[in-house]
Amino acid sequence: MKLYYMPGACSLAPHIALREAGLEFTLVEVDYRTRQTECGCDYHAVSPKGYVPALVLEDGEVLTEVPVILQFVDGQAPNAGLLPASGLRRLRALEWLNFVATEIHKSFSPLFRPTTPAAFLKPGRDHLARRLAVVDRHLSTHRYLMADDYSLADVYLFTVCRWLKDQELTVSDWPALHRHFEAVRARPAVEQSLTREGLTDLRPGG
Repeated sequence: MKLYYMPGACSLAPHIALREAGLEFTLVEVDYRTRQTECGCDYHAVSPKGYVPALVLEDGEVLTEVPVILQFVDGQAPNAGLLPASGLRRLRALEWLNFVATEIHKSFSPLFRPTTPAAFLKPGRDHLARRLAVVDRHLSTHRYLMADDYSLADVYLFTVCRWLKDQELTVSDWPALHRHFEAVRARPAVEQSLTREGLTDLRPGG
């Protein structure tokens, strides 16, 4: 398999997931500005969407979108226990994956967009803070998003929380979230992924 990524982008989540699962894969970096790959090829030829991640499977099929790729990785390594196998707990994990994707990840998007009016930035950050407060309340009584069980939902949450420093925010503003962030960061697969992407010295404030 081949994972197309940009250092520190949301593609970090499937990168970590692949390492947690113990699957074999290669990494191909995509330039943020030019959308060219390491070989100088146009990334749009891999994914017409133009953004990462994209996971090219052994048969040439291409998967995109973080929650989908995370579920695929889980399916390739069911014994790794990265998501609950079935039932209500499976649905709860997918619920968290979707919350991170739609309510947290996408709340960052307009804040990073250079065309976003300056007047929107404060209300946009306030909106993001309210979403993070929901997670912080949950984590105040749970070790991970799935109670005592580490899952790929935690990986995704960790990935997006790394961006807080870029928005004049700090993860330490949310004590339970901060504790969770540091716990996830300490995992070997996470450290390996950060090192491979050259992110070991890039930590969110606090």
